[in-house]
Amino acid sequence: MSESNPFFPDHDWPSMEPGWVWLCGAGPGDPGLLTLHGLNALRQADVIVYDALVGEGILDWARADAEKIYAGKRGGKPSAKQADISLRLVDLAKQGKRVLRLKGGDPFVFGRGGEEAQTLIQHNIPVRIVPGISAGIGGLAYAGIPVTHRDVNQAVTFVTGHDQKGETPTTLDWDAISKASGVIVIYMGMAHAPQIRDALMAAGRPAGEPVAIVSQATLATQKVLETTLGEMLDDIAQTEMGPPAIICVGRAVLMRQVLDWQALMRGEAPRNLDPLGRGRPDEVTT
Repeated sequence: MSESNPFFPDHDWPSMEPGWVWLCGAGPGDPGLLTLHGLNALRQADVIVYDALVGEGILDWARADAEKIYAGKRGGKPSAKQADISLRLVDLAKQGKRVLRLKGGDPFVFGRGGEEAQTLIQHNIPVRIVPGISAGIGGLAYAGIPVTHRDVNQAVTFVTGHDQKGETPTTLDWDAISKASGVIVIYMGMAHAPQIRDALMAAGRPAGEPVAIVSQATLATQKVLETTLGEMLDDIAQTEMGPPAIICVGRAVLMRQVLDWQALMRGEAPRNLDPLGRGRPDEVTT
């Protein structure tokens, strides 16, 4: 690979053998956030089974003769059943093909990767897991929001906004989550934003709690809404924010006022050099 691409580093890159399935995270959207192992997989796969959230352009790095099979699942839209997707992977592997299962973000972070890997192993199909950058971390970073900041939180909680049936998860203890975590990152929560907002406020989070919603994270079409728990529903309606989106709740959102690096690249000045009122970092001694 290093001969065809001088920028690809020399390394003992693993070979994708016939009959294997690699479950790979493609990252949150920007093709540049794909890992080198992911690129290595794309260069070898005979068939690629990919999700709806795989960023445009990533599939262009596949072999020219690779078969591409769409297996996206989007809430509220017709899509393949999970069992059918998993068994399709089994069938392709049993045909002796080199199979790449490509998922947006990380396959083990609300990506059903564990279910698919378990099915494959139950059918004696060898697997390799290739982690990816999760949207709850990488997507927020592109918005200038650190999911951990020592002046804000010593814990962060990642939750899903819907369960297996597409409803608001009833097994989540919102009271415990609210009290235990200074920053809460919610995946796939736009469809149930009213219920999530109400649950967090009922659990004690104030109406003035900062909230950011990042739609189309890391892409050129990325949009960021900065709001509060109390105002988020009205603001979502006014700005027509929609999925796919990440919702971040907590004071870390305020850091975007100084860390919106994409705005800085456009020549805009920071809105607030010290949004948490803590002084300059080089003046902090501990």
